[in-house]
Amino acid sequence: MTQIVKRAFKFRFHPTPEQASELARTFGCARLVYNKALEHRTRAYTQEGRKISYVESSAALTARKKTDDLAFLNEVSSVPLQQVLRHLQAAFTNFFAKRAKYPTFKSRKKSRASAEYTRSAFRWKNGQITLAKMNGPLNVVWSRPLPEGAEPSTVTVSKDAAGRWFVSILCEDAIRPLEPTTSAVGVDAGTTALATLSTGEKIVNPGHERADRRKLAKAQRNLSRKEKGSANRRKAKLVVARVYARITDRRRDHLHKFTTRLVRENQTVVIEDLTVRNMVKNHKLARAISDASWREMRGMLEYKAQWYGRELLVVDRWFPSSKLCSACGTLHDKMPLGVRQWVCGCGTTHDRDVNAAKNILAAGLAER
Repeated sequence: MTQIVKRAFKFRFHPTPEQASELARTFGCARLVYNKALEHRTRAYTQEGRKISYVESSAALTARKKTDDLAFLNEVSSVPLQQVLRHLQAAFTNFFAKRAKYPTFKSRKKSRASAEYTRSAFRWKNGQITLAKMNGPLNVVWSRPLPEGAEPSTVTVSKDAAGRWFVSILCEDAIRPLEPTTSAVGVDAGTTALATLSTGEKIVNPGHERADRRKLAKAQRNLSRKEKGSANRRKAKLVVARVYARITDRRRDHLHKFTTRLVRENQTVVIEDLTVRNMVKNHKLARAISDASWREMRGMLEYKAQWYGRELLVVDRWFPSSKLCSACGTLHDKMPLGVRQWVCGCGTTHDRDVNAAKNILAAGLAER
């Protein structure tokens, strides 16, 4: 049965100098409003023991716009400023529900530069988007079509560290589930191989960070030699950011292709519940684990399985998938990481990763 989902479509765009200037002001104002509201909420919570609502934060913003010091907030669209207050409200809701840490202040250098426009702050006409406070539409590179008859509900504009501009368009899309199949697969995540399947297949880890490590190191050395605050340092910093962007884009593209293939070919996919945050504390493996990007792979599998009518099962992180013989069920006391092949007492010779993937599949199906 076809389901209607909210889906974001991301595109590059090339702003005019006037549009870039307007967006830069909007990014700065949104960051300022967020930090002011967070400071206000923190002071009220720590000194008075009370919580501030979104309505109160919005009223405080209105009052700030009337002061001489912050009157410039009136020069940009009010919608992105209201949206950051909503995002802050959601952050505090998650914090008090113990789903997230306490919200932190946004930095001009480190935080993502973005602005969110709801339906009242942009015009969608003849396949073009015109934002509030702008005279002309954005020059979007339409790399793929939007769903037929799409009516965007939210438009988010952002600029990354490499200087690239993006527009993310949220709209409804009709997703048709894939034809049911009887196949199921277990997935053992790794570093040398990105993933090993219970079928015995090993998906090679492209190692995009490793492939560009020399280029990245050269760019970082060049950056370290530049004087802080100079124009040459800004240029060198942009070069480093572009190398990182290339690594990230290639890694994400590979993960999309792999996860889409898994979901298309299998009715059930079983994975491990890996604690990546703790695993990267191992300094010998942190770089390889980060390059594999297991967390992003799991996120892709989760939403794709939901979209296309597939089942994603997650096995407990403490399940001894590597120590257990998938043939006879014997549990071995130790299995050092350096042991890649081993022979069980039943006479079965195991590839460590394939054996683990088979055990993950069996455990997931047993816990249904």
